[in-house]
Amino acid sequence: MTSATTVTPTAGLDETDRDRLDTAIDDLGAGARTWSALTVGQRATLLRGVRSAVAASAEEWALTAAVSKGLNGAHPLRGEEWLSGPYSALGAIDAYVETLTRLAEGRNPLEGIRIDRAPGGRTRVHAFPLTGIDKVLLSGFTGEVWLEPGVTPRAARAGAGLAQRTPDASGGVGLVLGAGNVTSIPVLDVLYELLAHNRTALLKVNPTQDALVSVFEHAFAPLIEPGFLRIVRGGGDVGAYLTAHPKLAHVHITGSAATFDAITWGTGASGRRRRREDRPLLKKPITAELGGVSPIIVVPGEWTDADLTFQAEHVATMRLQNGGHNCIAGQVVIMSSDWDQADAFRAALRRAYAKAPERAIWYPGSDDRMQRAGDDYPDALVLGDRLLVEIGEGDDATALQNTEYFAPVLGVVEVGGTGQEFLDAAVAHANHDLQGTLGANLLIDPATQKALGTGFERAITELRYGSIAINAWTAVGFITPTLTWGAFPGNTLADVGSGIGVVHNALLLDRVERSIMRGPFRPFPRSASSLWLLSLSKGGGGRFTILPKPPWFVTARTGAQVSEGLTRFRADGGVLGLLKTLLRALRA
Repeated sequence: MTSATTVTPTAGLDETDRDRLDTAIDDLGAGARTWSALTVGQRATLLRGVRSAVAASAEEWALTAAVSKGLNGAHPLRGEEWLSGPYSALGAIDAYVETLTRLAEGRNPLEGIRIDRAPGGRTRVHAFPLTGIDKVLLSGFTGEVWLEPGVTPRAARAGAGLAQRTPDASGGVGLVLGAGNVTSIPVLDVLYELLAHNRTALLKVNPTQDALVSVFEHAFAPLIEPGFLRIVRGGGDVGAYLTAHPKLAHVHITGSAATFDAITWGTGASGRRRRREDRPLLKKPITAELGGVSPIIVVPGEWTDADLTFQAEHVATMRLQNGGHNCIAGQVVIMSSDWDQADAFRAALRRAYAKAPERAIWYPGSDDRMQRAGDDYPDALVLGDRLLVEIGEGDDATALQNTEYFAPVLGVVEVGGTGQEFLDAAVAHANHDLQGTLGANLLIDPATQKALGTGFERAITELRYGSIAINAWTAVGFITPTLTWGAFPGNTLADVGSGIGVVHNALLLDRVERSIMRGPFRPFPRSASSLWLLSLSKGGGGRFTILPKPPWFVTARTGAQVSEGLTRFRADGGVLGLLKTLLRALRA
């Protein structure tokens, strides 16, 4: 418990620890006053300095992260740490600089960006791609941000910019409790605190990322030196002290619902009593991203053998990237029991899931969750270091659909129907039977999507998730900074689900409901031939891409080299290096 002026000492923290944390918070308080004195243009200039420091630290960042997760210099999956670390950070900084520059010049962040209407009275912002680099690096992908029903295009423009519209109004000092699984998450959350809310930030890193602290201190030195950011280490005792600190105005956490509840309500019998009585222990606002059980809806259609293989590898990637230690890892494949290619897809999925490179289960507690999955489903297929749970008639899918295993556990369930009947049933199943609302994935061939017509968009509208990926994985939305990241709106302190609020959102949009990433069903060169055939037979509907197998696929042979090359291009430019990277991508 805290009063307005004191902090109750936390068990395990001595006076030296508390003094260290208090000093950091005082530094940030002074930094908040300095931040409020900066113009938006000065903030853009500052971020350009951050970008240079991140670019200079990119290699150290990626290699340190890979080693911390047991990936040596020759491991084929080490490229994951380039894309999910420095690549993501650089893209976000670039997007924020563009937004701040527009505001500094008296322009709207949405100037020149297409805005139209989505179903249900929603305004839709076509937020990706906005630059030539994005059109090249993610060829064939597009992204939209849908705002809450009732928000007009005029209101969308008026609200864009958030706190940067009133830069001298300080939000105080915020606490960011950093995620432990993906290395860009903590620093992206810090940037959002600064720019969406005008809050300087105390970042407490998760102990799994202690090795990255020195990298972060170099990469974000331009924010640390003037007192806009402080980084501290520590476990639960440090977190408890900080969340109760009266000089911190806000808490943001990326983690688990259990941790959120412990912060908000307390633990044990007293915590349960507080929840019943609606008396939160936490006396300040909190936002959160807390994961969930993500569906992968596979819409039946006429797929070639190459389609079956590619999309099976796509599904395997959604589960196995980062060892399955992702809040957005696909966990439940929803298939049609009436699809005449269901058996062929199941066989392709077993092959793809089994042949992906093995790696250590490194995240704390994941071994226990793997054991729990094995206990829940003793007949699951054991494929190397991973489990595949195929729910049959009479099997109970409750544990699979309500437990975020955060480990390499993938399940398959079935609903009936084909076409619109299946899609509507699968959406209803995802909405009502799976825990959480963070992200959903959907795979559909262009001919089937075209045949569904407006029924397809209606079904997407009914899918109540904060991030939706169509022929893509929602992680692509995560690394796309002009899209938003967070649970579907409507969660509360008492029933937090996948979290409250959004992050990323580099256009600084207000009243966001969801983001949608759309990608190509087929990679290059099949994307070209399928587009041509569709144009002849069905009037179009496919998406062309120059990308072969994407580098984030766990089965991409050159994924590590391509991911590194794309990050270096994002950091430093250089057409020759990009051309070499794209040639490597063709050998994926």
